[in-house]
Amino acid sequence: MTVRPPEDRLPPIHMPVSLHVVHESQGVDLVAAERAAEDFLRALGISTDSPNLRATPRRMAQAYADLFTSRPFDLTTFPNDEGYDELVLARGLPVRSVCEHHLLPFTGVAHIGYMPGDHILGLSKLARVLEHFACRPQVQERLTKQIAEWLGEHLNPKGVGVVIEAEHSCMTLRGVQATGSSTVTSSLSGLLRDDPSSRQEFFALAGLHR
Repeated sequence: MTVRPPEDRLPPIHMPVSLHVVHESQGVDLVAAERAAEDFLRALGISTDSPNLRATPRRMAQAYADLFTSRPFDLTTFPNDEGYDELVLARGLPVRSVCEHHLLPFTGVAHIGYMPGDHILGLSKLARVLEHFACRPQVQERLTKQIAEWLGEHLNPKGVGVVIEAEHSCMTLRGVQATGSSTVTSSLSGLLRDDPSSRQEFFALAGLHR
């Protein structure tokens, strides 16, 4: 859920703009999750009676609660007083999420860039936005697009580019068992999509060749 200030209270363009971003959640019931984890293990023939496994259902419940809960943050943008109009890129941001099909993790890095309009963004907030959308059952394609669209909506830049490179344990640990394989997805908008030179610059600085 995103809470924005009412339109009539938005500061002038030369003032910082902030909005509070919180995770959309139906609430976490760790007690119920622990019971469900124990039932799940027992249904797979794994007894939790031994000292080594007695606390495993509780740890499982807490682990998944951590994976599915992102930290709230304030997205504060600042006036682009200097008129900076070149690419801003945060490269190699760690990403971890959970595949919604098997509830197995996928991990990797994200490269997130934008071409500023009237406002610029604190660089740490790019990592916060990434975490916000990654902390839920996901598919990589949707995650990539959600980040790009959200930044486009709230930052109003001249262009946005997002690339995610990730290894999916649902591919490496089961099924085809394609150990070492990675999946790359991208989402571009504005000048980073429509202008060939800007597009090429983004992929080059991100360490990709297109």
